[in-house]
Amino acid sequence: MPRTPLSPTCTASGARWKTVGREILLHLIDFLVTSYGHDPVITRLLNNTRIHIMPTMNPDGFEATKIPDCYYTRGRYNRNGEDLNRNFPDAFENNSIRIQPETQAVMDWIKNETFVLSANLHGGALVASYTFDNGNPVTGSLEGYSKSPDDDVFIHLARTYSSNHASMYKGTGCDSRQTFPEGITNGYSWYQLEGGMQDYNYVWGQCFEITLELSCCKYPPEDQLGKFWRDNKAALIEYIKQVHLGVKGQVTDKNGNPIPNAIVEAKGRSHVCPYRTNEQGEYFLLLLPGTYVINGYCTRI
Repeated sequence: MPRTPLSPTCTASGARWKTVGREILLHLIDFLVTSYGHDPVITRLLNNTRIHIMPTMNPDGFEATKIPDCYYTRGRYNRNGEDLNRNFPDAFENNSIRIQPETQAVMDWIKNETFVLSANLHGGALVASYTFDNGNPVTGSLEGYSKSPDDDVFIHLARTYSSNHASMYKGTGCDSRQTFPEGITNGYSWYQLEGGMQDYNYVWGQCFEITLELSCCKYPPEDQLGKFWRDNKAALIEYIKQVHLGVKGQVTDKNGNPIPNAIVEAKGRSHVCPYRTNEQGEYFLLLLPGTYVINGYCTRI
């Protein structure tokens, strides 16, 4: 059964100010729980999908900001003064950073679960950004676009969110200097980021993750939070559904025993770290409709 975490990296909050991503995910939890058994779409989704929700990755930062404004940045950092979204091992550079306890906890979580699809929620812009955030000449960084082997899937995922959002799809930036066609962007094309959670999930976690920037103002007033939930509700549900794209199955031996750690990849889509089966021999490959050769066998989806 596909398992999809919605794992936002949240920042900070004051007395009457809240971080948008955290509030949206608390609303999402409530919506899923109260809709189960009443809404057939949500009931079917929950019956067939394992969903993990982490409203806050950085509780220190969330509590640190007492008098925030739209652009206040203290909430980016944990108690040790580290930005957790620059704190993951990087696939393209030796960033030699000291892994923070919060980062290590998330890395352990990713290692111990078979996550397939995820998103992390931020503020400061209005766009769906997809991997890679960093890169090298092989990924196309010299041309200003760092392309992953699954670039078509990532574009689809970003468009799915943007097109179901109340306004993200319009591509209007937060100021005249920043516009995003269709409301999406390749992370590297926007700005190079080293040590980000998005690339880490994809490279080492076998998990397709995108970054959702959901508000121009990082700390909007409390009375605006209901609208942010309404703007993102449909997009979140449609995004979660995408975990069922592609092919999934189990690798077993001749006696039907699961084979863990077997490489299962589509031809032409070799990953930095080869995608392998989990302890139950299960594999999940997010692919768009088409014909693929997977480990020598032709598959049409």
